[in-house]
Amino acid sequence: MSETSLPSDPDRRAGGDRQVRVLVVEDDPALQRMILDYFENNGIRTLVASAREEMARQLGTSDVNLVILDLRLGHEDGLDLLREIRSTSEVPVIIITGHRRDEIDRVVGLELGADDYLTKPFNLRELLARVRAVLRRFETGRAAPLREREPEQGRLRFSGWQLDRRVRRLTDPGGAPVALTKGEYALLVAFLEAPQRPLSREHLLQATRVHEDVFDRSIDVQILRLRRKLEREPSAPRFIQTERGVGYVFAVAVERV
Repeated sequence: MSETSLPSDPDRRAGGDRQVRVLVVEDDPALQRMILDYFENNGIRTLVASAREEMARQLGTSDVNLVILDLRLGHEDGLDLLREIRSTSEVPVIIITGHRRDEIDRVVGLELGADDYLTKPFNLRELLARVRAVLRRFETGRAAPLREREPEQGRLRFSGWQLDRRVRRLTDPGGAPVALTKGEYALLVAFLEAPQRPLSREHLLQATRVHEDVFDRSIDVQILRLRRKLEREPSAPRFIQTERGVGYVFAVAVERV
């Protein structure tokens, strides 16, 4: 394993690399070394792990800010490792998949809580850009509470569900509370304030206050997570539907209470 801190390059930006420590979980020595060298040369402190035990030890003993996880490890199931990470930590995770046709792993990885993904072969500069973007989004979400939006009071109902905006509490048709992250809450409010109207990704990015240079894919990740909490069949959604070429639409009526 290796950990190094080198001076910043001219391209380092605020919110990016200050005291950042990235864990790369990758069993290909050549790729591991390429990522390690590139990140170190760009001022990011880097740890590496080749298997589950190393990963667990690093996460348990080091202050890791982000994990890059290859789903195609030789003797490990990367999705199982992602489940393990998510069972104990909210650390941001970028998954790497084997090829562009490997759509199932990408979708499952996002549903399990990955924050972004890349497919092999990839450009190291793009990987670094995604790391910085995910870290900015994560830090913004932790540090800045959602600003109040008008009207930010009263309740919204749809198909038996209820969102009480005074206490930011969502309950299902049976009255059971459903936990939402700040991003999921902001996204749901954006949909409920404009029901049955197509909303672009750009609009949703602004509504959830994601940093403007975060990739549009970040909204798709939030949509996947929100669907899993709202939909009986997330693969055939009733509430949040895709409008091809536009974005998404909340397809059922909403009642203001």
